[in-house]
Amino acid sequence: MKRTIKQLSDLTGRTALLTGGAGHIGTVIADVLEEAGARVTTLDIQANGRADAIRCDLRDERRTRQAVRTAIARMGQLDILIHCAAYVSATKTPGWAVAFKRQTVAAWEEAMRVNLTAAFIMVQEAQRALAASKHGSVILFSSIYGLVGPDWRLYQGTPMANPAGYAASKGGLLELTRYLATTLAPRTRVNAISPGGIWRSQPKSFQRRYEARTPLGRMAREEDLKGAVVYLASDLSSYVTGHNLVVDGGWTIW
Repeated sequence: MKRTIKQLSDLTGRTALLTGGAGHIGTVIADVLEEAGARVTTLDIQANGRADAIRCDLRDERRTRQAVRTAIARMGQLDILIHCAAYVSATKTPGWAVAFKRQTVAAWEEAMRVNLTAAFIMVQEAQRALAASKHGSVILFSSIYGLVGPDWRLYQGTPMANPAGYAASKGGLLELTRYLATTLAPRTRVNAISPGGIWRSQPKSFQRRYEARTPLGRMAREEDLKGAVVYLASDLSSYVTGHNLVVDGGWTIW
């Protein structure tokens, strides 16, 4: 029987585990998954007021593995795993969002643990539960800076930074996506989403330069990621794996 678009996108009865649920993007992802019918458990180092939230420091392997096990036990199954938590340019860690010559190995390693290593740990821990689902889907959040180098002209005259560890970890997530897509097939699909720059009150000069360089003429909004998430989480993409869905207004096509 052929299913309608509404039926293919329906997540009723499915469960999702989402890291970074207290963040700007994570909050929107949790909302849209629930809107589509899924039951969502979030992992974050910060409390976010959700009854289903689990506090977890993704730098800690033991606690991360335990958090995944706890989430699966609570929900009774796991159909969707989304890794959205990350050290970003605004993260306040010494030696991170500073000029390249001042970036430290300690900050680099912390970012790698959260951005990249945590994804490896969680998928490894969740592999059996995802395989048991008939709809297993993993979504890893990368970035345009996992695809291209930074255009430093955008940052001139602003206090903004673009750490090397961010780009390296996001690029690593794309290769991890491809590795896991073949490794977990055919029972679990693994895909990535690479957002472009999202508007968050950046300096006006940066905003103008960014928009001038973007074919669609604006920075992204969190809402722009909703369709990508539902598509990759649901049966709309049941024959898609190993793919990187770029949501950047055309930034990387130049």
